[in-house]
Amino acid sequence: MTLLDRRAPGASGAVDGGARAVLALARFEARRLLLGVPHLIALAAYAAWIVWRTRSSWDGFPALQDVDRSTQSMPLLVGLAVLIGANHGVLRSRRHGTEDHFGSLVLAPGHRTAAHVLSVVPAALLVAVCVAAQFTWEALKPGAIGHGSPGELLVGPLTVLLLGIVGVLLGRLAPAPVAAPLLVVCALFGLGIGAFLPGGGNVDWLTPVVTEQSGSTLPSGLLGRPAAWHALYLAGLALCTGFLAVLIGGGRGTLVKAGVALSLVLTLIGVSGQSGEVPSRVVAARERASTAPEKEQKCVERGRTTYCAFAEWEPRVGDWAGVADRVRSLTGGSARERPLLVRQRIDARHGLEGDAALPPAGARDQVTVGTAWGGNRVPEFAAAVASVLVTGSEAEAGEVCDGRMVTVMWLALSWSDDPMDALRRVRLDDSVEGAAIVLSPTDPLTMTEGQTDVVRQLLERPEDAVAGKVTAHWAELTAPGVTTDRVARLLGVSGPGRGDACE
Repeated sequence: MTLLDRRAPGASGAVDGGARAVLALARFEARRLLLGVPHLIALAAYAAWIVWRTRSSWDGFPALQDVDRSTQSMPLLVGLAVLIGANHGVLRSRRHGTEDHFGSLVLAPGHRTAAHVLSVVPAALLVAVCVAAQFTWEALKPGAIGHGSPGELLVGPLTVLLLGIVGVLLGRLAPAPVAAPLLVVCALFGLGIGAFLPGGGNVDWLTPVVTEQSGSTLPSGLLGRPAAWHALYLAGLALCTGFLAVLIGGGRGTLVKAGVALSLVLTLIGVSGQSGEVPSRVVAARERASTAPEKEQKCVERGRTTYCAFAEWEPRVGDWAGVADRVRSLTGGSARERPLLVRQRIDARHGLEGDAALPPAGARDQVTVGTAWGGNRVPEFAAAVASVLVTGSEAEAGEVCDGRMVTVMWLALSWSDDPMDALRRVRLDDSVEGAAIVLSPTDPLTMTEGQTDVVRQLLERPEDAVAGKVTAHWAELTAPGVTTDRVARLLGVSGPGRGDACE
């Protein structure tokens, strides 16, 4: 009888070995979960997505305050696979008809549920490693700028942890094999529908992942996202769900009940923190950065050009100067020595939800540069520099419809490694024929069909063959009202043979 008492679940020997038994079962279930087919497929897809996205994302010039948010969506796929795997593990004894045999073992039902909850942790840690690898890869790129948020980076792993524990809780609440797959289908359907619905303000922050799309990158201090509070909310919700699963699974101890209560308080604190309005200091900082950026920027001189940028973008001044100097070197007359001011401008008044176009800079000899760089942004900036060197201001450049547009586009693109490809990328319709809109950091420029023909001919010639003629005829090439046909003859190519529609 004494021997039987020592082996009974409620005896002191069983209590002493309970923690080790829970951890042993947790390791066993974690191994099965990690090697399960749904998890392996989801993890492989996640890893492939990281490589595909990170290899060339942001055209090699990432802003880390955007990178941290980009790590959040794909872990949802892994989390749904972990949900199915954890639920499958909880229901294994019911499927195999061995549930009644557990009454003779050391572990009580509550302890077995706790082991299933703990078995989800390695999957969340594995996702944390993937998140860290993705962020580090981006941070080590030579053109990386900005700062990431630990709160944003925790969202992916915490989402996986939460969904896995939901799978355990679902196994105790609805011990049916179809419950977890049905929940996953509903979740995927909800995500698909949610992509087409407008945001719901603070209600959105009750979901694991809150994506806010923006047309431009903002300084990290102007984002106004309650990332730390949201991470606290997810952690509290995961803990509360885990303790609740143990309670429903048979754990009736004081520790479990206290865990439910404390984790619920933690969740509510997170909800309260993330539900507030954007802090007034952030609102004021957004207003200053949008309407008076000179108060927030540091300026440096490079040759005849002054560059003013927000603090996080100061390392990028060298890239801007390389483009501006290259464009300036192809000009003639006083343009080579005329001082320019390149100022970084944004409209951050509506946060990440804003997508307003920037108006042209009011001052003469001022060029606007945005917060994104690489890819199409390079020829767009080159076109902005060239247009100000030719016309004198961004406002006047936006109204140019005469032959000066040919000079602007040749200055902006002729020095590129592949000028024709640069021409295609800087135009809205990605073409090299016909009339088109030319993208710019502020108001776009316009090219007529005749101007496009002339520019294409010039770009097909060696740069040196055209540069001398541009310098020699600079005054006439940049005179207001000069026709496209006249510019073509001065530069030694055939003109459109007729007046452009706007001339």
